[in-house]
Amino acid sequence: MKTLDRRNFLKKATLAGASALAVPTLFESCTSKANASTIVATDGLESKLIVPKNNGLKITGTFLDEISHDIPHQNWGEKEWDLDFQHMKNIGIDTVIMIRSGYRKFVTFPSPYLLKKGCYMPSVDLVDMFLRLAEKYGMKFYFGLYDSGKYWDTGDMTWEVEDNKYVIDEVWKNYGSKYKSFGGWYISGEISRATKGAIGAFYALGKQCKDVSNGLPTFISPWIDGKKAIMGTTKMTKEDAVSVQQHEKEWDEIFDGIHEVVDACAFQDGHIDYDELDAFFSVNKKLADKYGMQCWTNAESFDRDMPIRFLPIKFDKLRMKLEAAKRAGYDKAITFEFSHFMSPQSAYLQAGHLYDRYKEYFEIK
Repeated sequence: MKTLDRRNFLKKATLAGASALAVPTLFESCTSKANASTIVATDGLESKLIVPKNNGLKITGTFLDEISHDIPHQNWGEKEWDLDFQHMKNIGIDTVIMIRSGYRKFVTFPSPYLLKKGCYMPSVDLVDMFLRLAEKYGMKFYFGLYDSGKYWDTGDMTWEVEDNKYVIDEVWKNYGSKYKSFGGWYISGEISRATKGAIGAFYALGKQCKDVSNGLPTFISPWIDGKKAIMGTTKMTKEDAVSVQQHEKEWDEIFDGIHEVVDACAFQDGHIDYDELDAFFSVNKKLADKYGMQCWTNAESFDRDMPIRFLPIKFDKLRMKLEAAKRAGYDKAITFEFSHFMSPQSAYLQAGHLYDRYKEYFEIK
């Protein structure tokens, strides 16, 4: 009996103590909510910048990353995409680029050729939707070619030519001749160095795109094999980064082989450090000028300096890259990519803040 009484006493004492602790917590929670409901942002406040405003190259183009393998999908419908195009237009974006029309078995449009090869049927024709939205908001749409994944598996670019022979013809027939917003082609293969079959593949694809579309522009967006080019490793940097001199030598050869059918090159800017930007950018501009190509920058709006892949970039990092592009005399800045990393409606809360900081810096209302 005494043992049972003791157990009952301890049980009641424990419950009473828990209740005593819970009451203040509940009270504090209610109080916090009440206080939070009265907190509002002060109107008219802006960041007090201590650097010159409007001193970089404005972003006027963005990739549309609808077929991604390393960034979470946002599952937007046309309503969300329409709103995103409005946000893009608000900061001066006039060019949208579908980064790839398909990757392995996932595709953005019902391609008869790719579906017969075993690709999955998409629920929405994204190519048609993007072309309509681009037309609605006065933008140019660049079609990104199909990526079979075979180059990534083999290191040989020539694999990507065969499938795209059919894709290019299909797309021009079904969309290109129908929409005025169809403004050009993005040859979606990404390389950094002299790569097996790259010159031949870029030339073949660029020529077919131009031939079928009466000369619409084409561009590529390679990456610089810098210290942050660590794909497939657990490291943040690597020691065997390409030198500026070797980069110039290799890309001189590549540009020499493709400049007749590739109009612009937008090097990705995230694989080199911020104090290396001017050296590499000046070489890129010199080579583009030598071969009569447009020199664009792919200003990455995600952060490569963090172990978490991928989150919106710190504003100062984006600012420094855009300022370097302006110093180098680049022709255009595009980004990878607005919808995930700069949009006010992105799944990442930081993206909307980056949008606000960008508008403050460039004095966009």
